[in-house]
Amino acid sequence: MANSSSGPDFLKSFKIPKYVVVAEPKSDEESSEVPECPVLVFINSKSGGQLGGHLLVTYRQLLNDWQVFDVGEEAPDKVLRRIYVNLETLKRNGDGFATKIQEKLRLIVAGGDGTAGWLLGVVSDLKLAHSPPIATVPLGTGNNLPFAFGWGKKNPGTDCHAAESFLRQVKGAKEMKIDSWHLLMRMKIPKGGPLDPIAPLELPHSLHAFGRVSHTNELNKDGFHTFRGGFWNYFSMGMDAEVSYAFHSERKLNPEKFKNQFVNQSTYAKLGCSQGWFSPSLSQNSDRNIAQFAKVMIMRKHGDQWEELHLPHSIKSIVCLNLPSFSGGFNPWGTPCRRKYNGIFTPPFVDDGRLEVVGFTSAWHGLVLLAPHGHGTRLAQAHRIQFQFYKGAIDHTYMRIDGEPWKQPFPSDDDTVMVEISHLGQVNILATNDCRSKSMHHPTPTTQDEEGVDSDEENLEAEFRKFGAADTFKLPEEIDISHLS
Repeated sequence: MANSSSGPDFLKSFKIPKYVVVAEPKSDEESSEVPECPVLVFINSKSGGQLGGHLLVTYRQLLNDWQVFDVGEEAPDKVLRRIYVNLETLKRNGDGFATKIQEKLRLIVAGGDGTAGWLLGVVSDLKLAHSPPIATVPLGTGNNLPFAFGWGKKNPGTDCHAAESFLRQVKGAKEMKIDSWHLLMRMKIPKGGPLDPIAPLELPHSLHAFGRVSHTNELNKDGFHTFRGGFWNYFSMGMDAEVSYAFHSERKLNPEKFKNQFVNQSTYAKLGCSQGWFSPSLSQNSDRNIAQFAKVMIMRKHGDQWEELHLPHSIKSIVCLNLPSFSGGFNPWGTPCRRKYNGIFTPPFVDDGRLEVVGFTSAWHGLVLLAPHGHGTRLAQAHRIQFQFYKGAIDHTYMRIDGEPWKQPFPSDDDTVMVEISHLGQVNILATNDCRSKSMHHPTPTTQDEEGVDSDEENLEAEFRKFGAADTFKLPEEIDISHLS
């Protein structure tokens, strides 16, 4: 007797007939039974060392070749536009089977956060009445998106058993909404020529990258360079983005050294040490302090007035966070105690149209996240955020969206350089029942002891003393930070 939870009968729940995906006549041999959970699978074969390629082979063995795609060979936007055009044609011709496939369709994306964000952006741009929900397989280094929605952060197995187990989870997953965010930068056209973002590597996609808009784009403004991008998880600026930039640059120069998740994370930590991210705050260059070169304005809720955000002088990294997962799964915002903050700060929700704004002074400050209830310096929750850069204060800084960093040059004679973040829209995502992301429509009751110890500047020294003896404080063994003490 066939096992209903594995094998051919189980896999029928996910298979889509070829004529639905590819515009060709329906075969008489194709089943008329609508699958319970039809899926399209998008895999970055270059993610996770060799894991992406292995996973591509496995899913094509389990499902049909025509519903499993390598994003390096065929971009998701072209695939989905082609499929949805075919679905609409079939629906107009009275094909009820195709209609039910579209209603039940789920997407799986396997890759790093950049690949996952790419697919989310494609689905968002399709502007469908009901966008297909997306499950994310953690194949990158940080894997913040998968971890936020319960899919884990470790690279998965690539054999048939592991893939079937993931399909089973997808079938039982719940749908959630997730906010998307738009990033806009403007600066006067400098006399010395353009100052475009400098990426450490060629990005494989344009929807999610940060770059200049065309002259015909409605966002373009005469006399200015206008750049735009989008993100789902976070925008960050400062020292964390600088370390990320160095990591990606090193990986581009020596790709053979970056073959697994552990090596990648170890290299990341080494770069943080070499760039002074672990140095005491007093010994660091004050030019790196965000308040030295930028003013931050926020709009707390839609329709509110803009107000200036007070920024502690020692903040060297600022993170605008949409999901409770940053730098490999940490939650920099934590869960504020409503009584302590008089309701000013709330728990983070992924669909409330607001970002959590968090600051860090150094990597030691960031290590507080490893302690129970640890969090960064909570600065604000905002619907819109604007960074206004002081004239001549710096000639460049480092920025990052969803794990993709770049070096941003600034003109020396421009006092109008501005970066603005605003709410863009929402798409559907799949989550396991025990995921850490929360919806404002289904909030989890909070308790008074969730807050834990504040990691604001005045409490940091005591927190570090306590944290230094904690069993959870683990850096890779090959990283020597004794010279920094």
